[in-house]
Amino acid sequence: MTSFDTSPTLTAWRALLAVAVVFVMLATTGWSAIRDHHSDGPRELALASWARDRIAGRSLPNADAPAFSLAHFFATLTSVQRFALAGKYASVVGNLNGAPVTLRYYANRVALSQAVAVEKVRAHDAKLSPDGRDEAEARLGRFRSMLAGKRQILAFDPSGKGRAAEVFGNLDRAARVSVVVPGVDTHLLTLERGKRQYTAPVGMAKALYGAERSASPGTRTAVIAWADYTAPAGLGMDAALGGLAADGAVRLNAMVGALPGASKVSLFCHSYGSVVCGVAAHRVPDRVADIAVAGSPGMRAANAGQLGTGARIWATRDGDDWIGDVPHLEFGGIGHGADPVDPAFGARIVSSAGAAGHSGYFVPGTESLDNFAAIGVGAYGSVSCASVDSACRGGISGERDG
Repeated sequence: MTSFDTSPTLTAWRALLAVAVVFVMLATTGWSAIRDHHSDGPRELALASWARDRIAGRSLPNADAPAFSLAHFFATLTSVQRFALAGKYASVVGNLNGAPVTLRYYANRVALSQAVAVEKVRAHDAKLSPDGRDEAEARLGRFRSMLAGKRQILAFDPSGKGRAAEVFGNLDRAARVSVVVPGVDTHLLTLERGKRQYTAPVGMAKALYGAERSASPGTRTAVIAWADYTAPAGLGMDAALGGLAADGAVRLNAMVGALPGASKVSLFCHSYGSVVCGVAAHRVPDRVADIAVAGSPGMRAANAGQLGTGARIWATRDGDDWIGDVPHLEFGGIGHGADPVDPAFGARIVSSAGAAGHSGYFVPGTESLDNFAAIGVGAYGSVSCASVDSACRGGISGERDG
């Protein structure tokens, strides 16, 4: 952890550097933005059919109805009726906040099987370019992997580059739920990796779930690898702007608000994911007890108080993380604001010893992962604070929230 110089001269130089970065990004990437999912894809057709359908003489609820309303609807159906709807409208039910999570797992297995069939055809389609067929092969491999074993896929949409969420643990019984919110270049093909597995959302969540089980074996925990938003592609303009974070924040809060039971929730937000969490903080459900950011470019706030949440705010950054060299400023809507690991920001700064660079925060054996696990299970007295932050230890000593 480095010291922080907030002198006017340094601030001015950072502002000039931020402007220079903007112009470089414009010159090299342009203003092109990621387009969201196709408007005429299979899921959209299924949604249109859902809106016209009926069951047991009743119209189906709006797919964008509040989660409590959808939960009530499914509670009035028989098991046979629920699974019939999930089979017929897999791509709809599998992504409905408020639907029973086990029903969503089933629906997404059906949707994944359908996606496998589609990619099998595309992989041998002579009309596609070689690159197109290679991408189809890659998607085919990813979908088969997601179908393997008893994986619990909470959300799945193969449209465009795709979105997904996976659960580790029993979400229905969990007293503590942790949500991993990843950053740039998050999509279906980067959901998991064979090499450097802890740099991908699934690997991050698996590592956190294991660490939480070790930290508190008696605590019922679940961890969600939440790659269910459209993330920026690379470090272009989308990564410097807040539009995708705003859209992601809406989706994140909707998912958290629909979780079953009364579990406490902790958000673990990496890189651009911390921008998503910063924007979400203003309207985050009350059940969110903690928001922890790692390798953050900023949370779109000047300080922790501006986040407007009662959740504890935690921050960490490894000394070798290149994000520390990025100007933590906002200029004309570009950039994400103050540095969360600056003591002046007001977050509780925790140690990330052992984490190598920007993507090493969830590697087993690092203090960052151990700290995340302690936060996730509510064992705040076990958190290892960064030496630069005396306020962290004073604020958490002996604290426990079950």
